[in-house]
Amino acid sequence: MRKLLLLFNIGMVLILLLLLTACTDEDNQRSETETPPKTDANKENEEEMTNNPLKIGFAMDTLMEERWLKDRDLFEASIRALGAEVEVMASHGDDALQIWQAETMISRGIDVLVIVPHNAESTAAIVKKAHSAGIKVLSYDRLVKNAEVDMYVSYDNEQVGVLQAKAITSIMPKGKYVYIGGADTDNNAHMFKKGVFEVLQPLIDKGDITVVFDQWTKDWMPTYAKENMLLALDANNNDIDAVIAANDATAGAVVEALKERGLEGKIPVAGQDAELAAVQRIVQGTQTMTIYKPIRELSELAAELAIKLAKGEEVENVMKVNNGKMEVPSILLTPIVVDQTNIEETILADHFHKREDVYLKE
Repeated sequence: MRKLLLLFNIGMVLILLLLLTACTDEDNQRSETETPPKTDANKENEEEMTNNPLKIGFAMDTLMEERWLKDRDLFEASIRALGAEVEVMASHGDDALQIWQAETMISRGIDVLVIVPHNAESTAAIVKKAHSAGIKVLSYDRLVKNAEVDMYVSYDNEQVGVLQAKAITSIMPKGKYVYIGGADTDNNAHMFKKGVFEVLQPLIDKGDITVVFDQWTKDWMPTYAKENMLLALDANNNDIDAVIAANDATAGAVVEALKERGLEGKIPVAGQDAELAAVQRIVQGTQTMTIYKPIRELSELAAELAIKLAKGEEVENVMKVNNGKMEVPSILLTPIVVDQTNIEETILADHFHKREDVYLKE
């Protein structure tokens, strides 16, 4: 009888253990099936960010000048460092080609279009096409005119002209001046000139300065700038006291023209962009000054803004610049004068150019 009772008790214990095990398995299964989908969703989002990164299109005017090669390389590196992809196309001064290139990138599904317009007016069509596809547009360095541009980032281009004129008038406060402008189709060229004449006009009104030649340079081409400078020299029997050129490429053309007339290094010449050849000329004494616009700062900021636009994030600390149609949200950086006295603490300190390249061995 005792044996039967013992066996009965053991059996009951085994049954209870089996029931407990079954309940535990059921709870585990319920726990697995009822886990919120948060983890899976997060994984999916991470995979989507990795597999489908943001795509930024960079429509450039030209790569013929040194500075624009720097812009391209630094912008590409900055975009990739932010985990996005970038496609770059340059139209080499062809308006129709730039529009076609922009349309091509739009059709490929870019998230934001960054554009350096060749023609400030005709590129308004690009902005319209981008917006019709739901793509925002960031105007880089040069402002697109008469269009609903989403954002503009550049240096203070009017201030560039002011700094050029102040530097040259401090050396040559009186005399005959030549102004070699940039491309009439480029809004920046107009801003540079506006800044220059903001300084010159009071001196012109006083009779201290006479602008004896003032001409745009088609497509910023140095060959045209040189032709214009030679025309200015011919018209004034080589009697020129100072030259302000809209960038370093045109300033280099001015120096070539002066050299042909035996005037190299004898007349103050202003440029801007801090191109290597220009800094070398400053060291040699054939160009007086340039304007340094740290391209790394501009390109990194532009990359950050492009990503923010793509994500729909708010951009803070913006000013407004009128482009003929609207007040465009803008960020303008500060340009820096460079001459023989401060190459070390500006261009070389920022590793913009190498010391051995700036100071050539004779």
